[in-house]
Amino acid sequence: MASTLEELQKDLEEAKVLLEKATRKRVHDALTAEKSKIETEIKNQVQQKSQRKAEPLTMKSQLLWSLPLTTGYTVKISNYGWDQSDKCVEICITLPGVHQVATENVQVHFPERSFDLLVKNLNGKCYPMTVNNLLKPISVEGSSKKVKTDAVLILCRKKTGNTMGQLPNSSKECKEQVKPSCDTGTDPSEGLMNVLKKTYENADDDMKGTINKAWADSGRKQGRKEMEC
Repeated sequence: MASTLEELQKDLEEAKVLLEKATRKRVHDALTAEKSKIETEIKNQVQQKSQRKAEPLTMKSQLLWSLPLTTGYTVKISNYGWDQSDKCVEICITLPGVHQVATENVQVHFPERSFDLLVKNLNGKCYPMTVNNLLKPISVEGSSKKVKTDAVLILCRKKTGNTMGQLPNSSKECKEQVKPSCDTGTDPSEGLMNVLKKTYENADDDMKGTINKAWADSGRKQGRKEMEC
């Protein structure tokens, strides 16, 4: 079934044909008025169609990034660990309790040579992290995030198998690790633990205390599960 816009365009074409054939002034004026009316309706239909296409992007932007960041204050993420394989770069950010926040409050954007992490309303605080000017381009579609217990993993899928080198804007203490944690044949839990250990080594005293508490809580939970079994 033809759409309203298509029908209007057909009406307009027919009005133009009739105008060319009209010889009486009264008929010509009536057709001219009708032609103008149809052109106005077509213009309105086109504008409404454009607005409907733009609305989903506008709503998504409002939901993800335009809402208030937090009811508390902002804490910039500076401590993290990272690792890489031939396929991807894995960044691990330790944030106790992050697995308990709403899914939409953990957001990551992947431009081709950077990434932005934003964790909102975690214990009343907002945690942003931005890494710009990556040495190699990444796959926007292939990159992703994973929320683990007390940690966020950012997986930047490489477009090529080249070594990324040092992450731009990262702290000097965050050195490249040897283990390729992104390989499909490697235990993901082992890779995560190595990255967490590296993060602990590079953390300040406050962050080390926080990580210790998180590990202790995790160990108690695991112990209870084993006893139940």
